[in-house]
Amino acid sequence: MPTDKVAVFDTTLRDGEQAAGTRLGSREKVTLARQLARLNVDIIEAGYPNSSPEDFEAVRQIAEEIEGPIICALSRVVAEDIHACGKALAQARRPRIHTGIGASDIHVMGKFRDQRYGRTLAEKRVTILRLAVEAVKLAKTYVDDVQFYTEDAGRADLDYLCEMIEAVISAGATVVNIPDTTGYTVPEQYGALIRSVRAKVPNIGRVTVSVHCHDDLGLAVSNSLAGVQNGARQVEGTINGIGERAGNASLEEIVMALRTRRDYFGLDTAIDAHEFRRTSRMVADMLGIPVPPNKAVVGSNAFAHSSGIHVDGVLKDRQTYEIMQPEDVGFEKSHVVLTARTGRAGLRDRLEKLRYHLTKEELDQAYQRFLLVADKKQEVYDEDLIAIVHDELHPAEETYRIEYLHIDSGTTTIPTATVCVQVETETRKAASIGDGPVDAVYKAIGAATNNPARLISYDIRSVTSGTEALGEATVQLQQGDIKVIGRGASTDVIEASARAYIDGLNKLSALNRRRESAQQQMFVDQARP
Repeated sequence: MPTDKVAVFDTTLRDGEQAAGTRLGSREKVTLARQLARLNVDIIEAGYPNSSPEDFEAVRQIAEEIEGPIICALSRVVAEDIHACGKALAQARRPRIHTGIGASDIHVMGKFRDQRYGRTLAEKRVTILRLAVEAVKLAKTYVDDVQFYTEDAGRADLDYLCEMIEAVISAGATVVNIPDTTGYTVPEQYGALIRSVRAKVPNIGRVTVSVHCHDDLGLAVSNSLAGVQNGARQVEGTINGIGERAGNASLEEIVMALRTRRDYFGLDTAIDAHEFRRTSRMVADMLGIPVPPNKAVVGSNAFAHSSGIHVDGVLKDRQTYEIMQPEDVGFEKSHVVLTARTGRAGLRDRLEKLRYHLTKEELDQAYQRFLLVADKKQEVYDEDLIAIVHDELHPAEETYRIEYLHIDSGTTTIPTATVCVQVETETRKAASIGDGPVDAVYKAIGAATNNPARLISYDIRSVTSGTEALGEATVQLQQGDIKVIGRGASTDVIEASARAYIDGLNKLSALNRRRESAQQQMFVDQARP
């Protein structure tokens, strides 16, 4: 029956957990199931009850506690599996058993090679068909809603596949899953398979056709969408696309493709996409599989812009480079990542958000310093910008300026510093040794400037995280009864320390000039009649 709604079947707790190196306990499964219910998936495949006592308990708890979605349990066409599913789902408000068997000749001959299933391919096919029908009938004694999977349908003989599907529908199946179990097909081929099944199976109108695709060739989402285009009305997948081998189809990508391109597909789901980011993070944390930054829809870079051209366009109208609203999938907003490729427009916008309103000249000055910092870092953070603004745009009146500094230091070397300092119109050079590289630099600067200031305190901290973080140095200098604070920032802590010391000397110099000017004015005033 035609519909514009596609049901979402989440198998994160079952197929997703089959990813190598992962394992979820029953408590974690219940927690994720609650979140999947908030996401408003239609079906939660809670697990494979007969695989272990813990999985049975997880399915039982989810069936008992979770309201809203259909709760599904997996089985083979084995009586013990189906009995375990029935027992685990006993308290479910909307239970479903998902059973099935291999449909391709590769699976038939490879998994059922024992002669008790038959000696020839034809004999084995007959046996497998009988097992499929018996499994559906047994599952129907426990639940009304039975889903049947035709494993490896992507490589199956079409006529035999259709024969199997017709038989399980006649036995009472309500949903037929036609999976590309090995990720072998391509979209045109898989779409054609779904179309052919719907055309050739006479009773197909009695069931929902479901697609379940794997990502071995990176085509799981594309194949799923091709299946939907050709009449499937249930899509199966996992959050973040996790799962066996290269993973499953990523549900967030399928859902947002349907929603963003509803003009093309004419279809949608009941998913509350605002919960995608939260769900994605929970799955990543619990399974220990980080989300790649460039992951579509939920990756940290999904709504991040760095290139100057892109940043400028997004700031003017975010539709220029964004086809989805970040808020719609749980992000607070899109953001500009400041790197060496970010232009002035992106820098100005970020500074204004930090409440720094710069003139064109000030922006140009800040931008040049920004580029120097950005060349040394992968990303420039807000804290870096604040340090740059204070260091570059609000310096003391400049009496001293460092032209260059050189450090020689090591575990077997006496720390030595050589500096070249511009003192008003004169260039001075000096060298000194010290207890450490910073001490050597400060002594060399003191010698070059011939300034008697005394260092009261020194502090260095990381403005941002990481080995390439911007360091901010703070010093307190004293000259006579005057005390000042000097600050400097750089990705090089020695350079930051030197900048802080020079900043403090400039402040002392400025204060001394003002004091002298005030004293001179006082003498002039006193000399007046």
